[in-house]
Amino acid sequence: MTGYLLQHAWVEGRIRDAVRVDIEDGRFARVTPDSGAADAARVPGLTLPGFANTHSHAFHRALRGRTQTGGGTFWTWREQMYAVASRLDPDSYYRLARAVYGEMLAAGYTAVGEFHYLHHQPDGTRYADPNAMGGALLAAAGDVGIRITLLDTLYLSSGFGAPPQGVQRRFDDRTPETWQDRVAALRASVGPDDAARIGVAAHSVRAVPDTALKVFAPEVAAGGPVHVHLSEQVRENDECRAAYGLTPTRLLAEHGVLGPTTSAVHATHLTEEDVRLLGEARAFASFCPTTERDLGDGIGPSRRLTEAGAVVTLGSDSHAVIDPFEEMRALELDERLASHQRGHWSAAELLTAASAAGHRSLGFADAGEIAVGHRADLVTIELASPRTAGAGDDEHAAVFAAGAADVTRVMVDGRVVFDGDHGGIGAALRETIGRIWP
Repeated sequence: MTGYLLQHAWVEGRIRDAVRVDIEDGRFARVTPDSGAADAARVPGLTLPGFANTHSHAFHRALRGRTQTGGGTFWTWREQMYAVASRLDPDSYYRLARAVYGEMLAAGYTAVGEFHYLHHQPDGTRYADPNAMGGALLAAAGDVGIRITLLDTLYLSSGFGAPPQGVQRRFDDRTPETWQDRVAALRASVGPDDAARIGVAAHSVRAVPDTALKVFAPEVAAGGPVHVHLSEQVRENDECRAAYGLTPTRLLAEHGVLGPTTSAVHATHLTEEDVRLLGEARAFASFCPTTERDLGDGIGPSRRLTEAGAVVTLGSDSHAVIDPFEEMRALELDERLASHQRGHWSAAELLTAASAAGHRSLGFADAGEIAVGHRADLVTIELASPRTAGAGDDEHAAVFAAGAADVTRVMVDGRVVFDGDHGGIGAALRETIGRIWP
C-alpha cells in the first residue's frame, strides 16, 4: 500500500485540505481529509480526479495549425481531414496515437473514448489482420498508460444511400454483418484487459442507413458504450428529414439506438422533441466545445439537455485543443454567448461532467472520483503559475483559470504516468507529425 498526502483535493464534491489517500492494487483503499500523516509522500497543489476524453479522433491531431486559417465550412474542412486519413498505416498510426495519447495524459485525461473508423487500406482492402488499425490504437494507449474505450465505428455510406468515395473506402465494412464479425474478433483479441474496453459507434445517420441501425439495439440492451455523431450540422438534419421524414434523433429512437449508455456526440442542432427523447433515454451528450467552435458547428443546448435528463460529458474530438480545463469552461462560456446570460454551469458540475460522468460513458463507472474503491486516478495542477496565481485554491481556480500547462503530475490506476515534462511531450509530437507532413 502506498500513501500520499494531497495539499488540496476535490473529494465528495468539494475541496478538502490535507487529504491522505492510500492506494492498493491501483485503487483507493482509504481517503482521509484533514490528515496530519507524516509518513505519506506530499503532493503540493490542487489534485483532481482523472478526466475522461469522451470523443477523440487521434489522427485529426495532425491537422492542428493547418486547418484553422482561411475560410470554408465543416464540409471543406472534412476534405483536409481526408488528406491525413489517406496517409496513415498501422505503424504510422501507432506512432501518432502514442504521441497524442501522451499529450492527453499531460493535460489530465486518464481515459479516452477513441471513435475509430480508419479501418482498412487506402483502397478499401482489408489488412491481413482486419483490426490492424484498431490494434495500433490499443497498443498506443497501453504503452503510454491511458485507459481506452475503442469505439469501433460502422460506416457504410458517404451520405444517405450514396456509396463511399475516395478515402472513405478505408472506413467501409461493406455490410453490417461484416462489421459485427470484425468487432467480435477485436473483442476476443482484447480479452479481460482492465484498461481497455471495446464499445461501438454508428458514425452518423448519413453514414449508416436506417436498415443497418438495428445492429446497435442489442448493444444498447447489453449496456455497453454506444456512440454516434448526432446533428452536428444543419445540412445533416435537412437531408435526414428528406430521406426519412424524421430528425436524426427520432430516427435513432425508432431503431432502438437511444439508451442510458448511448452517447450523442455534439448534439448541436436539436429540436425540442430531440432534447426530450435524449433526456427520456437518460443518454449521454458528448460536447466538444473547442472543436465545435473551430469548425463553426454551432452551440448545442447543453443546459436544456441536462434539465431534460441527459448527462453531459466532454471530449476534444479533432484536437484543435487538448485541454480539459478549456473544454469545461467553454461549455459555460458558450452558453453565455448564446443566451447573453452568465451562470449556467457551476464549477462543480463542470468537473463532474469532465470526470465521473465522462468515465461512466466510456464504461469505467469505477473512475472519476477520489473515493474508496475507485480507480486511483489523480491529476495535480500548480496553483502558483501565471494562470492560477491569485485565483484561489478551489474548484473555480481549476475550471476558470487553469490550463493543461499547469498539470504537474498524473496518476492512472495508481501509477504515475506523467511527471510534468511537457517539453518531452511536445518533442514527441513534433517528430511524429513531421513524418506525416514531410
